[in-house]
Amino acid sequence: MDDPHDRSDRFELIAATDGDVLERFADSVLAEEPDLRVLQEPRPQLVMQRVREPVERRPFNLGEVVATPAEVSLDGARGFAMIPGKAERAAFAGAVVDAAVAADHAVTEEVVDALSRTADAHEDERRREWAESRHTTVEFETMEDDL
Repeated sequence: MDDPHDRSDRFELIAATDGDVLERFADSVLAEEPDLRVLQEPRPQLVMQRVREPVERRPFNLGEVVATPAEVSLDGARGFAMIPGKAERAAFAGAVVDAAVAADHAVTEEVVDALSRTADAHEDERRREWAESRHTTVEFETMEDDL
């Protein structure tokens, strides 16, 4: 299960969380007028999507996808987010949320709860999709030489 306190997991959870939810948390943090510096403006760009092929587990580049990264410094804590697609507001909000959790801001527990719900929802969706597709599984038998 993804851990919102782990920064690597948090990046994935922020990217999967609804932009409106991220914006609500960011607005709450920014309402207190913290020391905020934008280190990377949120601008959509093409990034290479790397995946692992399932048989030999070797990485390969699947292709380019559009994503919007953003980076901020909030009261000395750095925050980063990369949101799929063209999503400048969500990327900025995600970076603020990441920095707020890193700085243990007052909204941290509420953010962690929301990110945990996102993780649970994605796990439920993955299980549902697997259950729906499981009946299409093909099993192969192999014939080997008996030497």
